[in-house]
Amino acid sequence: RKEFVDLYVNYVFNESIRKPFEDFMKGFLRGCPARTWMMFLPVELQILLQGHTRCDWNLLQKNVKYSQYERLDQTIRNFWTVFHKLPEEKKKMFIAFLTGSDRIPGNVLEHFTFTIADPKVENPDEFCPSASTCRRILFLPR
Repeated sequence: RKEFVDLYVNYVFNESIRKPFEDFMKGFLRGCPARTWMMFLPVELQILLQGHTRCDWNLLQKNVKYSQYERLDQTIRNFWTVFHKLPEEKKKMFIAFLTGSDRIPGNVLEHFTFTIADPKVENPDEFCPSASTCRRILFLPR
């Protein structure tokens, strides 16, 4: 019985998936050659692949661009006052709303930027903030 169980477990976990796994590995290594990964420390590779889990929120504020707004407009000052009072989890949710991911890409932490734009609607009180995730634009009504 032990031999049967050992052979069955080996088949399920190794033999039955060998061909699909080899195909996956071949395609994966074509796009991400393993030899280029050797220049990274494990923690650097993790950040590169997963993105940054922590963010300097003041640096983020400093890097923001404005469209139809100025840095000292009341709407912008109110936005940043509220933003900085949010707990860490809500700030990450905002990044996810803005970009589609709650993490900042690994290679752009210091240079990560987004734009806050005025959607120029007739009645701003009837317009909710929205985002263009591809272009990283937050449309914030006045």
